[in-house]
Amino acid sequence: MGKGRELLFTTRTRPNPDEYMRSELTTDWKRRYNNYSNFGFGLQYTFSEKSYLSLAYSGNIEDLGGVVESRNLITDNTNKSFYATDIAKNDVLLNQFINLNYNLMTDKNGSSLFAAAQYSDFNGNINDFIEENGIVNDLNTLKYLKNRVGSTTDISTVQTDFSKKITEKDKLDAGAKFSYADINSATEFLTSENTNSDFEPDDELSSDFSYLEKIKAVYFTYGRTFSEKLDVSVGARGEWTNYNLATTARGNQQFEKSYHNFFPNLLLNFTLSENLKGHFSYVSRITRPRYQALNPYVIYQDPFTTIEGNPYLLPEKVHAFEIGAMFKKFNFKLGYTYKIDPISGAALRGDKPNSYVLRSLNSKEENSFFVSASRSFSNTWWNSVNAVSTSISKVTDDFYEYATGPVRPQVYLYSNNTFTIPNLFKIQLLAWYLGEKSYGLRSENDRSVVTLGIEKNFFEEALKLNFTANDIFNTFNVSGNYDVGQTEIYYHRTYTMNYFRLVATYSFGNSKKTTYKKTEIEQTENSRAR
Repeated sequence: MGKGRELLFTTRTRPNPDEYMRSELTTDWKRRYNNYSNFGFGLQYTFSEKSYLSLAYSGNIEDLGGVVESRNLITDNTNKSFYATDIAKNDVLLNQFINLNYNLMTDKNGSSLFAAAQYSDFNGNINDFIEENGIVNDLNTLKYLKNRVGSTTDISTVQTDFSKKITEKDKLDAGAKFSYADINSATEFLTSENTNSDFEPDDELSSDFSYLEKIKAVYFTYGRTFSEKLDVSVGARGEWTNYNLATTARGNQQFEKSYHNFFPNLLLNFTLSENLKGHFSYVSRITRPRYQALNPYVIYQDPFTTIEGNPYLLPEKVHAFEIGAMFKKFNFKLGYTYKIDPISGAALRGDKPNSYVLRSLNSKEENSFFVSASRSFSNTWWNSVNAVSTSISKVTDDFYEYATGPVRPQVYLYSNNTFTIPNLFKIQLLAWYLGEKSYGLRSENDRSVVTLGIEKNFFEEALKLNFTANDIFNTFNVSGNYDVGQTEIYYHRTYTMNYFRLVATYSFGNSKKTTYKKTEIEQTENSRAR
């Protein structure tokens, strides 16, 4: 329970005199967490030291209230208007998960068989009330809206993995996975100019959405130790995806698509001397968009600003290369990443002259290079981990009419320190800095965080108290600018990062000893549903 806040200031400017427009928009999320709770229950039966069966039920409730206040001042060649929109939030989400695991050690060398099934159910209901006051050339307008949304996301997954230690130097891991996702939502908007009159349906804002997705995957990893100085691991993953999407947003749309992907992976570890070790890796993977990002239903901010999904959004495919060396306690890395259809977001012009739609979209490709160095050290009273890295990225696009900008490197600094005062307490000092970044299509400003904490144990470490002051200089925010479709856009987003937190943990009985085991197999799919 409690409150949270997020503040976003955005300007959208079209400088061309023939279609001049400037929008100054401030959106203030004043969230009230009525009930954010987690619950769970687990049961395990151990057949022997070599096998067990576990069943888990868990879930969480998110009951969100509060208000979203939007203030938009729009100036163009003919009008000057101001819109004040207040959205009273009433959002309730219930998520439930059932997880079944079976694990068997098949021989004395450590070979194993693992099988699992998981079902996830996400149920959401939104019942927001929107009050909108507008002033256009000194003429007042008043409008009320009701937004009702019902959504369900059901995800079922089965997976089996087999690990075989062939010899002392050879090991094979292989598995298969199948996931099925069924997403449905119905969005209804009702409008009225008077709360005492009947609310009429708004067909332009209302929509239905359904999405069915099936993903089949097989994968393997083979590892071999050639000597004390060299070991190699090679693997691959094949995926077959089929989905069907239907929506009534902006006219009836329905399409089905099937595609397959192959993702090889390679890892080399080599030892040159006692103090010098190295590695080389190549990793390929896919990142699919969140289900909500595919749904073109309307999240209302004001008459000229909406957030909508993109049913044509493609998965992002990544190929990453890295070479590294560890010399004593120094760790050096050099890497290159190539992304196809990288996923980002932008404010694009809508159907109305001054309207904009915020949605996720794909760029054409992204090329990134990085180099980093880290060093850790410790003694009886001080533990420290420190890192510095520099990266440079370039994103290109040939569809959304982005203005091409400069490409500049970005610096990242990190330091995490723990100081132990014997028989008293521990002090933790964490600081990081992320420098300015320009990568062709947009530029981002720098940000940083300094966090200070103190921890003390009581009653032979049974009671632990931890006090943290996070972002004590209030320097964390996300801001930047980009130009797209003749519009210059600047944004500045502030989060509730500067806070104080007190955590008390008391352990009693034999609670530190546990044999219950559970492996989540829907982490990738569930992250797309949140």
